[in-house]
Amino acid sequence: MRLSGKLAIVTGASRGLGAAQARALAREGAAILLCDLLDERGRETVAAIAAAGGEATYQRLDVTSEAGWAAAVAAALRWKGRVDVLVNNAGINIRAGIAATSLADWERVFAVNVTGALLGMRAAAPAMREGGGGSIVNIASAAALRASASAAYTASKWALRGLTKVAALEYASWKIRANTVCPGVVPTDLNAGQAYVQTVVEKIPLARNCTPEEVASVVVFLASADSAFVTGADVPVDGGLTVGSTR
Repeated sequence: MRLSGKLAIVTGASRGLGAAQARALAREGAAILLCDLLDERGRETVAAIAAAGGEATYQRLDVTSEAGWAAAVAAALRWKGRVDVLVNNAGINIRAGIAATSLADWERVFAVNVTGALLGMRAAAPAMREGGGGSIVNIASAAALRASASAAYTASKWALRGLTKVAALEYASWKIRANTVCPGVVPTDLNAGQAYVQTVVEKIPLARNCTPEEVASVVVFLASADSAFVTGADVPVDGGLTVGSTR
């Protein structure tokens, strides 16, 4: 129960990686403000957390909306009177190279993957400071440490790493830490059936893909006091993919 008495906001938490993170944080005692646009799935995840003995509530949130973020933080403060952890997990990917990426697609990916995290940190950090500090965990990607075939996605995740390092410096005096988690390919219902999910395994030294739970365990570590002296770090959870290939 490393997070007993804490409040964690998790975005993109209705399914996949975000749902696994919400469940893992709840198992460690955190109350979860689960944020997404998938209302039915979100409430199902809340119910699953409650059935397992955890505490969670659902808040509809478009992460690109400044007003939406203000409402989410206000909801957390009304519910528990505090914000201790922010996990910016919401993200989208449009798998296209530079020539095939439209301006609209580029701007949409950056709006969700980068601007969403910026707005989340701006909204949550003052509440964290009032509570004595906190932890921000931004979910990037192995594509933030190497090139991938997705121009907008790769660029946005590199940008998110940089933004996180700025936050680590800017919020240090508020006793707020900021770190980035960089998962490799994680099979979920979002990418089921896509060829790259299997072909990338050939490049991973540990010879398998990551699971949502393995990413979630790193998020819990960075959210908890176990990582009290870790800030501004990029943590790969990729089986060695960004180190190199043995094949």
